[in-house]
Amino acid sequence: MVLRRAGLILSALLFTLASSSAVHAEPAGRITGVGGVFVKSKDPKALARWYRDVLGIAVEPWGGAALRYDAPGHPPAVAWNALPSASSYTSPSTREFMIDFAVDDLDAFLARLEAKGVTVLKRDDSDPSGKFAWILDPDGTKIELWQPKPE
Repeated sequence: MVLRRAGLILSALLFTLASSSAVHAEPAGRITGVGGVFVKSKDPKALARWYRDVLGIAVEPWGGAALRYDAPGHPPAVAWNALPSASSYTSPSTREFMIDFAVDDLDAFLARLEAKGVTVLKRDDSDPSGKFAWILDPDGTKIELWQPKPE
């Protein structure tokens, strides 16, 4: 729970910083954002089809997807966080990472997933930063779905 709250505080800070009109020059040679998420799979084509057919991600002919940050209501920043190796936050997945996707309407998205046979592991509508739900992809990677609270 402590890590979750720390992540929420970080998210709020990132939102505040990204929304701030005070811009200061940064030196060249810095990280400007997340350029991609790459996962290994025993069957990459089948996994890409699942992300396309079940989650609705537009998979491109090159096998991946370009996820945009300029959708209305999309958070202005991406969180990165290192969890302790003993953390249970990504459980029941045994993968060493978790993917968090922002969604515009968690209720509608979960209804679509459940219609496709996806089991929702847990849901939390009481978090101060918005609504959350968790699922697993076919390779056992935990996916966090987050509907940010409106500004």
